[in-house]
Amino acid sequence: MIYHLARRSYGHLLDLDTFAARVRLHPELVRRLVALGLLKAERDGTDMLWLAPAEVATVARIQRLRAGFSLNYAAVGLVLDLLDRIEELQTALRQAPRHPGATGHTSTSQPMARTFIGG
Repeated sequence: MIYHLARRSYGHLLDLDTFAARVRLHPELVRRLVALGLLKAERDGTDMLWLAPAEVATVARIQRLRAGFSLNYAAVGLVLDLLDRIEELQTALRQAPRHPGATGHTSTSQPMARTFIGG
């Protein structure tokens, strides 16, 4: 019996060292970010990591969140998930059909109720 081995092309992806150099991080830190699920990567048959060039933007978001809010990596993952979800909801809201006469904004003719906690 003959088995044909299919070889996957990773031409559009960056290997770990190239990606790490591009984002100016140590390759081990990139591995940790992949292990934490903060970056998406593919593994080939030799267990080598391959990352999409779009993940460079994700690293920039991670770095901004860490620097700006002093978040740990678990919190960064949560914030990234929430930001992505907000973006999805905003896109869906923009694409939703509108009723005739609707402005898409909440009416400001009624005063907003305020609730004070502890006072």
